[in-house]
Amino acid sequence: MTAEPRIERVAKKPGSLRRRLVLAAGLSSLAALLIAALILTVLFQRHVESWVDSELKVHLDQLIAGFGPGPDGALEVLRPPGDSRFQKALSGLYWQLRVEPEGPVFRSRSLWDFELAPPAPQEREETVTHRRLAGPGGTSLYGLERRVALPPAMGDKTVTAIVAIDAAELNAAAWRFASVLVPFLLLIGLLLGAAAWAQVSIGLRPLSRLRAKLAEIRSGKAERIGSGFPEEVAPLAQEIDTLLDAQGRQMEKARGQAADLAHGLKTSLQVLTGEADKLRRKGESEAADEILSLAEDMQRHVTRQLTRARLAPATSRATADVAAVAKDVRAVLAKTVCGAKLDWQIAVPEGLIAPIERQDLAEALGNLMDNAARHGKSTVRIEASQDETSTVITVSDDGPGVPDAHLSDVLRRGTRLDSAGPGSGLGLAIVADIAEAWGGKVELRNRHPGLAVSLILPRAG
Repeated sequence: MTAEPRIERVAKKPGSLRRRLVLAAGLSSLAALLIAALILTVLFQRHVESWVDSELKVHLDQLIAGFGPGPDGALEVLRPPGDSRFQKALSGLYWQLRVEPEGPVFRSRSLWDFELAPPAPQEREETVTHRRLAGPGGTSLYGLERRVALPPAMGDKTVTAIVAIDAAELNAAAWRFASVLVPFLLLIGLLLGAAAWAQVSIGLRPLSRLRAKLAEIRSGKAERIGSGFPEEVAPLAQEIDTLLDAQGRQMEKARGQAADLAHGLKTSLQVLTGEADKLRRKGESEAADEILSLAEDMQRHVTRQLTRARLAPATSRATADVAAVAKDVRAVLAKTVCGAKLDWQIAVPEGLIAPIERQDLAEALGNLMDNAARHGKSTVRIEASQDETSTVITVSDDGPGVPDAHLSDVLRRGTRLDSAGPGSGLGLAIVADIAEAWGGKVELRNRHPGLAVSLILPRAG
């Protein structure tokens, strides 16, 4: 039995809400304009037909009024309608008068030799009716028809009078109206599109504010979304603030648990180190060295986790004076064996502010400057600068530096620049952790001589 092939559903991209709203508004406006154009055209056509009806009715009345017995007593059209188009062949305006049932047929010169179809027999007399007729040359005519009973003095007969116009003229008038209407509808459509875009932009502005607030929280300029949003967006802002509160509590709890665990392990490691010393005094140096090696490795992990657990959340509104912190760290390191022999140069502008907790900056600079003191020969230089986007703090020494091939390995946990010297090999890794926690990074480069390590943080404020 073969397994049925698995059908994977690919999630569609949500797309742009602005584009959806504008598209919906545009389609609805287009539909409304098309309906409006159709209605206006129909109304105009009816207006034209009404006007044509009134004109044809005048001609029809003139035709019937001008029909009667001639000088010889025979029935004829004595006074035909006066419109000159009736005298021009195939002009598009026609009249015809038929004496029922088999009497003569009188027609306008414009019909030439064409005869209009007789009316249906069931139509009532004295009633003006609208008719669609076949005209000369295959044209379609729109006309009015009226059946009139003649008095006994005129033979007691019935006559059918028709006045018609080429329907193409009505259609042409409607098309001319539509051609004039279309540019205005296009202009209205453009105005409606611009209005829809403005309406959507104004309507989505609270979401842009919400996005800006979230960016401020991420960059550390704000801690909460706050209020001041429309009632449709306010619940979302409140939920985000509630989520931030819950996340903050969870982070504090997790940091406390990590710190407690690290402290507990540190105590156990101290006991383990004491036991290793006892073994060494008993002459079991090999076992003692192995235990101490494992203890030191575990100690490095504990120290790193303690530092990471202590880091303040990067969303707080923290700032630190770089020059002041650098001077404080220099004052401590200058009293050490390595630091006392060095020339400490601090080239940091007074008042330069970095977006980081003072304690975290002191931890980072302490590791960088301690590393420079242990490897520098005569000088350690601390520099800082700021541009539109970042704050760069660089600590450099005039020591041997690091082989270019190993620059990328230095930031790894436990990697030491000098395996023969003191230290756990965690200094630069801890600095990298601090930089990452505050949205920054660490960069290394050889200066020949010496190594320069830059702590790059976002610009404050």
